[in-house]
Amino acid sequence: MLEPNFPITLKFEDVVYKVKLEGKKSKEKTILKGVSGMVKPGEILAMLGPSGSGKTTLLSALGGRLNTKLLHGKITYNNQPFSGIIKRRSGFVPQDDILYPHLTVFETLFFTALLRLPNTLTHPEKVNQVETVISELGLTRVRNSMIGGPLVRGISGGEKKRVSIGQEMLINPSLMLLDEPTSGLDSTTAMRIMSILKGLAEKGRSLITTIHQPSSRLYHMFDKVVVLSEGSPIYYGSSSYALHYFSSIGFSTSFTINPADLLLDLASGIGPESKHAMEQGENMEKEKKEVKEAVISGYEKNIYTTLKSELSNLESANTFDSKKDASTLQRKGRKGEQWCTSWWHQFKVLVQRGMKERRYEAFNRLRIFQVLSVAILGGLLWWQTPESHIEDRMALIFFFSVFWGFYPLYNAVFTFPQERRMLMKERTSGMYKLSSYFLARTIGDLPLELALPTAFVFIIYWMGGLKPSPIIFLLSLIVILYNVLVAQSLGLAIGAILMDIKPATTLASVTTLVFLIAGGYYVQQIPPFIVWLKYLSYSFYCYRLLLGVQYQENDTYPCFKMGKWELCKVTDVPAVKSMGLSHLWVDVWILGLMLVGYRIIAYLALQRLRIK
Repeated sequence: MLEPNFPITLKFEDVVYKVKLEGKKSKEKTILKGVSGMVKPGEILAMLGPSGSGKTTLLSALGGRLNTKLLHGKITYNNQPFSGIIKRRSGFVPQDDILYPHLTVFETLFFTALLRLPNTLTHPEKVNQVETVISELGLTRVRNSMIGGPLVRGISGGEKKRVSIGQEMLINPSLMLLDEPTSGLDSTTAMRIMSILKGLAEKGRSLITTIHQPSSRLYHMFDKVVVLSEGSPIYYGSSSYALHYFSSIGFSTSFTINPADLLLDLASGIGPESKHAMEQGENMEKEKKEVKEAVISGYEKNIYTTLKSELSNLESANTFDSKKDASTLQRKGRKGEQWCTSWWHQFKVLVQRGMKERRYEAFNRLRIFQVLSVAILGGLLWWQTPESHIEDRMALIFFFSVFWGFYPLYNAVFTFPQERRMLMKERTSGMYKLSSYFLARTIGDLPLELALPTAFVFIIYWMGGLKPSPIIFLLSLIVILYNVLVAQSLGLAIGAILMDIKPATTLASVTTLVFLIAGGYYVQQIPPFIVWLKYLSYSFYCYRLLLGVQYQENDTYPCFKMGKWELCKVTDVPAVKSMGLSHLWVDVWILGLMLVGYRIIAYLALQRLRIK
């Protein structure tokens, strides 16, 4: 890998982070309590502490991923605040590997390269960068293997972690932040991951990682460690000096121990002499409190003052190697605020990636069987319905509007909740604009989403014996596809607003039930005080449009009256009379407003999505 062309020294001083407790007015909980430290190019800084000590929160703060209104203290990158250029020169690897399961290793890294590497690089250069990363991370053997997920068999956990690291390595970052990179991995795989990270640091990068329970081998690969206890720092300094320091303040051990074990015990309030008391079942709460107070007090007396002096001396002595470097960062910062790829490029890549990822979903056998079996069964039930059975024909027309009003809605509801984590990860990395993602996600799916309703209509329309005119058939198909888009838009809006599958499907069920009842077929004379419900139902407008396409004002049908067959006017049928056949263009416009309106609502809801 190349050396970073702009090394970053990260300093953080007295970082405090408070969150408001839900349901409790004006009550706050302090997650971080004045944490300070520094990491220079070529160093690995590890954050240790028991679960809930604030490691991930501190890492997110250093990566510019927390709400700055709740964050206090000073965090600088080469003595400058967080900016676009820092964001694009930083790699952030979350604890969970957030990857698309149906893409291969190469495809995952390739699409990331297309989105994150600037347009100044040619296509072959981006491919070469991907191949270099694959080789560096030892992924050559699985380059064409699928990532996999809960329902899809794929590569191993260690290989997924390396792919996640590879996505960040592609941009040749100066600063890398990793959240529990060895979590859930065996010791050999964890050692391999850390060896890769050590190699990245040795090239001149600044690396910060949280780690829960490192082995002694892993611990000795760290240059510096920060140890947190319930958000309070109890140690900052060289990893090799930690045992000596704690021994100097009265926490020495008489036997060989993994330094990380001692640090975690002390952060939990368990001193070297406390183990015997634990085994005896004695009350430990008081002793734990005393140990925590002792190590926090020791930090404030022995480390904090020296650290503050070191940070201030570094700032005054080396504010920026030179004024030239300062102006370079400011100039690059201004450029960095802009996107490294164009909107159109982002859109094309996201469409391409989306079609590759969902090629297995859109045309899976179960979905095809579901739609085609309903079409064939419906065609058999309405087989060649004669003109005289106008009520049955109208039932078939209503079935069109209902089925293709609900089926796409339920599919669309899952879209954004399922991609929430991926969207948040990629958006915070500055990979693309929300508008390019939104349009790519909605427009890119159209060919796949419209294929099944087209096949459905082809089957059931002709089997049902509706008017055999090609023009009328084509108009009916267009109306149904139009209805599919409106239903899909409402599903996207519901999913984007709630961002949780369970409440979203519940709201979708209630909505579709109301639209079904108020759709104009079951209840033709709705009481005036609730008649407005039918005007909210897109099924109502689709049904009226399909009736208007199938029948004209002067059409007749054979009816049996007074013991003989006569020709009756279609407009005399109560169901048709209640719907009307003369509002077709109004219906088209109203559905168009719904289509656009629901998608705008979905887009605005996604804009509100922020990392907590």
